[in-house]
Amino acid sequence: MDITFRTSEGRFNYRVCAVITDGDRLLAMKDERSPYYYLPGGRVMLHETAEDAVLREVREELGIDARIDRPLWLNQSFFTEDVSGERYHELCLYYLLDIAGTDLLTRGESFDGAEKKHAHRFTWMTFDVVEREYLYPLFIKKHIRKLPSRLEMMMELE
Repeated sequence: MDITFRTSEGRFNYRVCAVITDGDRLLAMKDERSPYYYLPGGRVMLHETAEDAVLREVREELGIDARIDRPLWLNQSFFTEDVSGERYHELCLYYLLDIAGTDLLTRGESFDGAEKKHAHRFTWMTFDVVEREYLYPLFIKKHIRKLPSRLEMMMELE
């Protein structure tokens, strides 16, 4: 069971995201429902560690077995989703992943994937493009060029 629930005031999510870089490029994705890009990842399941969750999500979305390099950020965000208009309170852990030993870099600048009933489009974006692209979370645009060596706390308020 995913750790998410709805209330009369909005939705709570506990998520994980993968920060996958290659030099000055970041791997971002979008799906058929979203006009914006976001990072691979998803909800943590009850009784699942965040580390297991991010590796599971990457396996499901990209079909690769990556390795966690280190945690980067714990982001607390409070936002209204652009498409659904639903209000969110979300905790998300961001992990830098090591993709050595995978075929990810051979798939091209953009490539398609599928997970259950959703189609995904993955795109390698240079950091310059990330800074001006329609991409969430917004703090990534400012911090992608200097990844922290230790876990940092972030907060985004609408």
